[in-house]
Amino acid sequence: QDRLEVLLVQFANLWRNGEKVQMSTRSGQFVTLQELVDEVGVDAARFFYIMRKSDQHLDFDLTLAASKSNENPVYYIQYAHARICSVFEQLAERGQSWDQENGLQHLVLLTDRHEKALIEYLQQYPETVFHAAERLAPHLVANYLRECAQRFHTYYNALPFIVDDINLRDARLALIAATRQVIRNGLALLAISAPDSM
Repeated sequence: QDRLEVLLVQFANLWRNGEKVQMSTRSGQFVTLQELVDEVGVDAARFFYIMRKSDQHLDFDLTLAASKSNENPVYYIQYAHARICSVFEQLAERGQSWDQENGLQHLVLLTDRHEKALIEYLQQYPETVFHAAERLAPHLVANYLRECAQRFHTYYNALPFIVDDINLRDARLALIAATRQVIRNGLALLAISAPDSM
């Protein structure tokens, strides 16, 4: 049955440099959505509003949203995507290629705890998207992507991907290619860009 469902949202408090931005509709002091987007960018504005349930109070930190740091969740997720792209660029710069089919056939070589944690988490993506759609809860996808980025960055810092063992290299590259695809798809669901470089 086709029907329109209206979701009510809580007010958002804006913070800048650790201080609450004073707003009052009665006195005409407020920040428009366009002003907010101009200050922090479309991706950050969208993500910061999406990352909480619509019925939860939101403290929107303008300083954090505009920052290019790992504390900024949308930047952190986009940086994971760009980092994965850079691994494949490094491979090409070395004049090497990889075989995805070979990588998929050798996933059994991925025995490190960071690899297992990432594989396990990637398997949860379809269910997360299903529940987000079913419950009208895009914050589930946003939170999933934050954790996915965290697991990837931990993996990136723990192990090299371009190694001499071709089968292991291809398996690791297959894993990060799958991670890139999940991040790209998740960001697309939220209408947020997935830059190849940052």
